Amino acid sequence: MTVEFILRIVVAAALGGAIGLEREYRAKEAGFRTHFLVGLGSALFMILSAWGFEDILTSGLTVRLDPSRIAAQVVSGIGFIGAGTIIFQKQRNVVKGLTTAAGLWVTSAIGMTVGAGMYSLALTATVLVLICMETAHFIHPRREENHPDEE
Repeated sequence: MTVEFILRIVVAAALGGAIGLEREYRAKEAGFRTHFLVGLGSALFMILSAWGFEDILTSGLTVRLDPSRIAAQVVSGIGFIGAGTIIFQKQRNVVKGLTTAAGLWVTSAIGMTVGAGMYSLALTATVLVLICMETAHFIHPRREENHPDEE
């Protein structure tokens, strides 16, 4: 099972990295490294949550464990990282970084999905994220391109 777990964290890191490359290319707040680490960490937490306590369960003790408990905390914790990418620019009355925060959130979900062994679902979600990011960029050009900063 160890080889399978290693494969899962590698795939999760690669899928997160793919999303991060798009963010890096667009010079956004969180790029390749951040998304790579979020995907990897989320998969690792999911694996730990589901299989990390197997020795306790097979010890003969009557123990009740909830494998979704750690995963649920990842969802809460990623919100703090995402919040760090959101900036309010008072002089322009604009909020920036929401898409990057949402990208980190979905990257975490993709990592958890890979950690659970659902590769096809995670790959499909990654492709959809990339399509969304690229399509949205061409349909809705950035506001800064339309309204350059005043000096």
